[in-house]
Amino acid sequence: MPGITLGDTVPNLEVATTHGKFKLHDYFADSWTVLFSHPGDFTPVCTTELGAMAKYAHEFDKRGVKLLGLSCDDVQSHKEWIKDIEAFAHGSKVKYPIIADPNKEIIPQLNMIDPIENGPSRALHIVGPDSKIKLSFLYPSTTGRNMDEVLRALDSLLMASKHNNKIATPVNWKPDEPVVISPAVSDEEAKKMFPQGFKTADLPSKKGYLRHTEAAIIPRSHTWLLPIYFVVSLGCYGLLMVGIGLMQFPTCPQEAVLLQKDIAEAKDFFKHKGVDVGSN
Repeated sequence: MPGITLGDTVPNLEVATTHGKFKLHDYFADSWTVLFSHPGDFTPVCTTELGAMAKYAHEFDKRGVKLLGLSCDDVQSHKEWIKDIEAFAHGSKVKYPIIADPNKEIIPQLNMIDPIENGPSRALHIVGPDSKIKLSFLYPSTTGRNMDEVLRALDSLLMASKHNNKIATPVNWKPDEPVVISPAVSDEEAKKMFPQGFKTADLPSKKGYLRHTEAAIIPRSHTWLLPIYFVVSLGCYGLLMVGIGLMQFPTCPQEAVLLQKDIAEAKDFFKHKGVDVGSN
C-alpha cells in the first residue's frame, strides 16, 4: 500500500480545521492522537461514526488521548454537518477538530485512500507523541468502525508503551486481563519487572516462551499524577488536589513501581515550569 505506514512519521502538514489552522506535529506533541478520516460530510455511516467519537470522547480524555477527524469537504460544511452529528448523538458535543480536505490533497499524504475505489477511505491512525504511526485501521466505505475495538487497541498500545514494549497483549485481550511477557525479556529480568510474578505455560516444546503476568491498570496520562506529586512535595497544600487522582491510585505492585517513575517525571515537569518542588 503506497504512502506512510506503521512506524512512519506523519508529515507535518499545515491543516485547516473547525478549530482553526495548525501544523499536525504541534497537535500531536506530548500526547497520543487518534486521527480518523471519512469519505464526506452529510453521509450516513460517517455521521454515525463521528457521533460515536463524540460519545466516547470522555474515554479518550481519561487516557490523555486527543481526537482529530478529517473529511473531504470544507470547514463551513463541517460546521454545518456537526449540527446533524450532535443531534444524532443525542447532545454529545463534537469537541475535537475536523480537518478540511475539499481538494483531496491531504488524504493521499496520510495514506487514507481506498485502493479499490481509489477514493477516501475510513482510515484510522493511532499516532504517538513522536508523530509516528503506531497502529492503522483501513475500512471500506461500506463498513463502519467499532469504537470499542479502537479503545481496546489503544489500551494495548498504551500498556505496551508504559512497559517499554516488554509486554504484549494476547488474542482478544481486554484491560485488566493478563498480558504476555516479551521473549526478549529473560526470566531473571521478568522477576524484577513483575514482582507480582508470572506463569509460564507448560507446552509440548518446553521452550517457556509463553509467560503471562497480571497487567497493571490501564495506563493514564501523567496529568492525573501531578496532584499526587503536590502531596509528595508540598505537604498539606497538596491535599487540596489529591482527590483528583485518588480514584486512580495504584492497585497492584507493578503500578506502584511505575508510580515512582511518573513522580520523577512530574518533578521534572514542575522544575521546567520554574516551580520549586524541594528535594523530595
